[in-house]
Amino acid sequence: MTILVTGATGSVGRHVVGRLVEAGESVRAVTRTPATAGLPEPVEVFEGDLEKPESLRAAFDGVDRLYLFPVPETAREVVALAKEAGVRRIVVLSSSSVLDTSGDNHSGEHHRAVERAVEESGIEWTFVRADEFATNVLWKWAHSIRTEGVVRAPYGNAPRVLIHEADVAAVAVTALLQDGHAGQAYVVTGPEAVTQAEQVEQIARAIGRPVAFQEITPDQAREYMGQAMPAPVVEMVLGYLADAVANPPVPVDTVEKVTGRPALTFARWAADHAADFAPQSSETAA
Repeated sequence: MTILVTGATGSVGRHVVGRLVEAGESVRAVTRTPATAGLPEPVEVFEGDLEKPESLRAAFDGVDRLYLFPVPETAREVVALAKEAGVRRIVVLSSSSVLDTSGDNHSGEHHRAVERAVEESGIEWTFVRADEFATNVLWKWAHSIRTEGVVRAPYGNAPRVLIHEADVAAVAVTALLQDGHAGQAYVVTGPEAVTQAEQVEQIARAIGRPVAFQEITPDQAREYMGQAMPAPVVEMVLGYLADAVANPPVPVDTVEKVTGRPALTFARWAADHAADFAPQSSETAA
């Protein structure tokens, strides 16, 4: 059995590849830049791009199962190639945002398009609907923690149930390798609700130095975040935080039910990523 992993060099994809290799599976990975992929030796690495479906044709040859990274613009073409190649099972990296059916949720529409393409293909499928990734903390806060030892954010008392990317991968790999998960749409969260201020405290403990939390207004956050992401995504993030204050999110135990072990805590995630918050020479020089 050969398993193809798309998005193999991403934060979840690397864990998927690693777990499949540990399980002794034949793993094939797609990346735009094989020379710098840095994947384990047994993995067969193919150059390809999900935005250019025809570039994946060779990688699909002889593949039985597929881990699909979500690219809605070409999802139907990619799934058609998978079906043509004889793929019998697809596990999709999706998002809990698909549960918002208002039509105004940018992330939800993005992932729903991929789910729909897979569901309509007739191939056996499982959707892994990740809630908010703990890795989002890196693009939001890592630079200011490294350079100033401070986090500036709105809604400091907004709790989130952040998921460790390794747990998302663990659920996906279980669905790839084991029967009994066909037709399931698994929402996965972290094991506990942790406020933004508490997240900063746990990061500080993990890195062994103080990090201050400074509350800013939503408008200030809108201006700051707008420098790095599209306006609809900014509004989505701010909306999640505002809603979390009034309606705290509740963790679900999907990770434990599917994998047999509890989900990893945010404190564990912070410890695993402590090096990402360490000062970098280029930033220090600047």
